[in-house]
Amino acid sequence: MDGSLNDRERMIMGIAAGHFGKDVIRVEALKQSPHSSMRVWFSDGSVIASQRHNYRRTHLEAMVLEQLSPICDDVPTFLGLSDGFLFQSDIGHARLGDEILEHDAADRIELAAEACASIFRIQSAARQSGVVQLVPKIGTSQEWMENLVGSVDALQLFSGGIPDSFDFQAVADRLTVQKWDFVKWHCRPSYAVISDDGFLRWNGFDLSGSRHGAEDLAWLIGDEEWPIAPHDMLDIVKQTFDPHNGIGWDQYLDYLAVYTTLHCVQRFKLIIRGAQEHGWYCDQSMARKDSPGVDPNFARQLCQVGAFFADQSKLTRPLVRNFERTSFVTDAINQSDLRT
Repeated sequence: MDGSLNDRERMIMGIAAGHFGKDVIRVEALKQSPHSSMRVWFSDGSVIASQRHNYRRTHLEAMVLEQLSPICDDVPTFLGLSDGFLFQSDIGHARLGDEILEHDAADRIELAAEACASIFRIQSAARQSGVVQLVPKIGTSQEWMENLVGSVDALQLFSGGIPDSFDFQAVADRLTVQKWDFVKWHCRPSYAVISDDGFLRWNGFDLSGSRHGAEDLAWLIGDEEWPIAPHDMLDIVKQTFDPHNGIGWDQYLDYLAVYTTLHCVQRFKLIIRGAQEHGWYCDQSMARKDSPGVDPNFARQLCQVGAFFADQSKLTRPLVRNFERTSFVTDAINQSDLRT
């Protein structure tokens, strides 16, 4: 056997060969998930072997894919679970976050629409299959809610304080879920792949759960590298909205606006923390894959998206000025080129 292989790679090759009953040619770590997923090559194609950070997450993802993939083509096909490894179909390596930047404006809108439509289809399949009843509920504790709503304090640094008209309790009440729906969670563009057949599919279901459902759209819209303008994203979500999800559009939009506003603050907070600890433009090569880059352009992007969505709900409208002032400051930081 190839002496360049490490023990983990040899183990995966052995498990995969036994599970599928054929020889493995080679294995390679996925660029986006080098520590948890490997591409396993056979003579007739490849599959993905995943072992998440803990047993529960691997088995949660396996259960979700086993239930969803027979009725939903927007997710990888479940191929089995063996010796702690989940095997799923290889949906490709063309990540949406990279691919969308290679297209013109019209094609970008089309790709964004397909990403949103696929999220709604996955949620519909989860309701149909009953998966939504099997996954854990997310954000049920008071501490979780306090951390989410209280994160707006991060905007005080550059904007002179949160206005008294922002009602923390009213926002928390709005985000209290009455009707639970499936969420993939972490619906960042790096988790969507354009497969060789041209279809967009999502992967990474190890953090799946249930909440309102709009959170998945917020993860996409509120990604600091997402190139689609927020007003275009709002139009896209409205066009692809699933009217059978049990929530009317107006109510859905209000929740989406409030949650996206706070999601932008959460991502902004991570960027500011990174800048405070390591300086702007610091090397991010060793950062966790879900960590935003420490770049004022990303901070400004989040402020612009946050301001737009904050203005869509009376509950978050008081924060618009905070976002605008903070965006102005981050723009100044970018122009000053404060590199470490």
